[in-house]
Amino acid sequence: MTNFILASNSPRRKELLTLFGWPFKVIPADIDESRRAGEPPVDYVRRLACEKAQAIATAHEGLILAADTIVVDGEELLGKPVDEADARRMLTRLRGRTHQVYTGIALIDTSSGESVDKVCRTDVPMRHYTDAEMAAYIQTGDPLDKAGAYAIQHSGFHPVENLQGCYASVMGLPLCHLLVSLRRFGWEAPGNLPARCQQTLHYQCPVFEEILRPA
Repeated sequence: MTNFILASNSPRRKELLTLFGWPFKVIPADIDESRRAGEPPVDYVRRLACEKAQAIATAHEGLILAADTIVVDGEELLGKPVDEADARRMLTRLRGRTHQVYTGIALIDTSSGESVDKVCRTDVPMRHYTDAEMAAYIQTGDPLDKAGAYAIQHSGFHPVENLQGCYASVMGLPLCHLLVSLRRFGWEAPGNLPARCQQTLHYQCPVFEEILRPA
């Protein structure tokens, strides 16, 4: 089996990638993640994923997977909050509204030089959580290392309601998009990956069949 490398140290991405059932190495990529002037979110997240994959591919052999996730509200990209006050600002802004999460993925096969990239956009409707709920969540410290100051999978806060898109993508790795990309390299996930994903995330996905449908 080809050496499989995840160019990310994200615990969420590592957890999701284990659902494929393959061994993989974790070698995080370190690149300049500055956004270029006027760069649209979809281009920005795609470029970062590709640059991360390329950075690892220059020094390691195998099939390289890189990903990047951004939270977008209107014209503003919401990164990780700098402190609790910033987390409160972001969560207050997002409350009761729908924003977008973009996750870009990039694959490079160093043996052939072939590469593929995709971007998954998900509309994320936030519930009307109370100030007290928000304060309690901030006190856990969880928002401080999350883009947009929240984790969709947080069992106590449950910030999102009525999601109609890819849950795994909001976590950081759209598994069905990844599966479609891996098929370009002749890879196929063993068993029923969508079923394992939904069971793990406790989510009935309404979009997996459309994503996996042959073009």
